[in-house]
Amino acid sequence: MTDLAFPQSRAGRSPGQRLALLLFVIVIVAGAIYCVTHLLSDLESVQQSSVMPYVLLGVALLIALGFEFVNGFHDTANAVATVIYTHSLTPNLAVVWSGAWNFIGVLVSSGAVAFGILQLLPVELIIGVGSSQGFAMVFALLIAAIIWNLGTWALGLPSSSSHTLIGSVIGVGLMNQMLHGTNGTSGVDWSQAMSVGKSLLFSPLIGFVAAGFLLYVLKLVVKIPALYKEPEKNTPPPFWIRCLLILTCTGVSFAHGSNDGQKGMGLIMLILIGTVPTAYALNKAVTTGETQTFLSVSHHASETLQRYSNGAAPVADPRADVQHYVQTKTLAPNTVVAVKQVVDLIDSQVRPNGSISALPQGIVNNVRNNMYIVSEALRLMEKQKAPAFAANDVAVLDNYKHQLDHATKFIPTWVKVAVAVALGLGTMVGWKRIVVTVGERIGKTHLTYGQGASAELVAMLTIGAADVYGLPVSTTHVLSSGVAGTMAANGSGLQWRTVRSLALAWILTLPVSIALAGGLFWAFRGIF
Repeated sequence: MTDLAFPQSRAGRSPGQRLALLLFVIVIVAGAIYCVTHLLSDLESVQQSSVMPYVLLGVALLIALGFEFVNGFHDTANAVATVIYTHSLTPNLAVVWSGAWNFIGVLVSSGAVAFGILQLLPVELIIGVGSSQGFAMVFALLIAAIIWNLGTWALGLPSSSSHTLIGSVIGVGLMNQMLHGTNGTSGVDWSQAMSVGKSLLFSPLIGFVAAGFLLYVLKLVVKIPALYKEPEKNTPPPFWIRCLLILTCTGVSFAHGSNDGQKGMGLIMLILIGTVPTAYALNKAVTTGETQTFLSVSHHASETLQRYSNGAAPVADPRADVQHYVQTKTLAPNTVVAVKQVVDLIDSQVRPNGSISALPQGIVNNVRNNMYIVSEALRLMEKQKAPAFAANDVAVLDNYKHQLDHATKFIPTWVKVAVAVALGLGTMVGWKRIVVTVGERIGKTHLTYGQGASAELVAMLTIGAADVYGLPVSTTHVLSSGVAGTMAANGSGLQWRTVRSLALAWILTLPVSIALAGGLFWAFRGIF
């Protein structure tokens, strides 16, 4: 294989490489300045009597961005593996190009994947994220994921950051339940975990079969021998093949940003809400007009819920009742009326101020928690089809839930920029190990142009489809299994030592990350 290391001297770099590296540095610096400027601007209105929240904020953000940095070692490196290995782009230019499309993917992402993962967490930890247990949760999740990702990267194994993070989430949920039993706490949302688990389980299988089939069809239709030869040393492929590989790299990078890039964003939002809730608990971008729409929809939702309360009397602590429903997923006779009471409470908190952005600092976090718990209750009611709402009433409640999520489940642009910067830096530093594994160590022959294009095209489509449905999938698993599928279809054979190592990493990721996160959560509870 060609020496893929970065040139060590200025004289050893071509003008194109120097320009790409300069552009990368400029983008990173500009992104960092943008993030810091907007963070400081958001914090100007925050009134804190202690510096400790800012210290926690700084440390937690560094660890969260460190997770995304390590994510760049694994997942984003897969996006550039084929274009670097086939010499379609120089490493510097490939990383900059991939980073740009990751950034675009992050910017257009809906946030559904980010908040879908957070739904796995115990509800009391999410609404109490500013408590000692909340901080223990966030630090345990991130540090456990970083430890495992660094370990697998050191061995050159394309491990999944998605798999690791979800295992960490499950570990925290299980430990939370073990520590408190059933005394007002919940564990893992297993129905949501099963949904996420299916996407992680089936996406590599889809990658293997689909990429192998695509290469088989390609060989039947396109009779160009150069497409099925391994890359020549230091020689770019023919122009049209080069364009094809750059196109598939672009697609995987965009899909990775729109899916994988979201995973750290949800945790960053938990950090911001926990440390400076007055600035980030509610979406300050909600306009006065949108607030009036929210209040109107809230009124209709309250009337709808009243019709399904079956004459139940108001409860003394409605939010506690709604939270208990979310934790146990068991509909009690007074659940609907309790949800209706919290809806009315939110209305009474927002209406006098005229706008969500104008709420007094002292009640912002409380309003956010009320909104979050009602949104989760409505999600469960829709999922369980209980109560049996009429179709027009379902539309009313869905509209109200959408309004709640717009106010609570948001991601500021500077957070997206910070994640994109961290991913880009991680790719620049750690891409080579993964590129060598993908290019040479999965199959018994080196990766060909056709195999690289087939694997990346399937990865792009699979990840893009998962993003549409708000499901997390692993770029690493989909692409590496796609490469394996093309090797099998080509009759090249597989290097079973590497395949066993990849399978072992895949199998061990979940139990190891569960154990790591659970142990760290137990330890950090004492520290915080």
